Amino acid sequence: MTSTSLRIALAQMMSDVNIDEVCASAAAEGAAIILFPEMFSNGDSRFDSENAASRQAWIDAAIPLDGPYLDRFRQAARNNGLAIVATFLEYGEAKPFNAAVVINDSGEIILHQRKRHICFFDVPEEACAPGDGSRVAKLKTKAGEVAIGIMICMDREFPDVASDLVRNGAEIILVPNSCPLVDDPSVGDVRVAGVRALAFQSVVGIAVANYPVPKDDGRSFAVDPLGKVLTMGGKQQELVIVDFDINEIRAVQKREWFRRAR
Repeated sequence: MTSTSLRIALAQMMSDVNIDEVCASAAAEGAAIILFPEMFSNGDSRFDSENAASRQAWIDAAIPLDGPYLDRFRQAARNNGLAIVATFLEYGEAKPFNAAVVINDSGEIILHQRKRHICFFDVPEEACAPGDGSRVAKLKTKAGEVAIGIMICMDREFPDVASDLVRNGAEIILVPNSCPLVDDPSVGDVRVAGVRALAFQSVVGIAVANYPVPKDDGRSFAVDPLGKVLTMGGKQQELVIVDFDINEIRAVQKREWFRRAR
């Protein structure tokens, strides 16, 4: 790993794992960032759409930004000296949000993102409100400051999100995910193909963290700014490790500047 490499751990884990142990394992692997799958606070659980009590119980599980759930991740970041992308069902006065935060290695939240393109047509996100807008945070790492953006699952399929992140200078996009990536019975591996195309079109490195079987199909993966797959996990629960060369990303962005013109 060179001095300009940014190592990211993709926590292809179910939500009942010991967060402290997983973060410690990522740090032991030399990771600067660990990325968890979508809505990790409840394991991206569903409710019974025909049962009002089931729906309300799901909504009632939403958590605030300043509660003990995120405090645990903030402490794990400080304890292990790594940044964490924590995901959760966020409390909202009218409706909850599918949300993620980037926590730096000092335990400070430096980016708060709500999923913009929610699955409003299906359980459970029919109960959620969409987020509005995307921004980029500068994360201090051993490779220097890196411009980080977040897309949550289906956000990666819509050009407005990518355009906002590119316009704001994103170098790495982190994607908490929950859906089949390779073995979808209807579309196969089209989502992987879409991320590869997105990376090429936007000239960014992209990392996707997914749930393992039996929830989803694992296959957490990362691609470089030309769309080349750098790593892909199996189906089982594991930490998937990827190294991004930040200098190389910047060189490609400079060379392929016209793809980033918005």
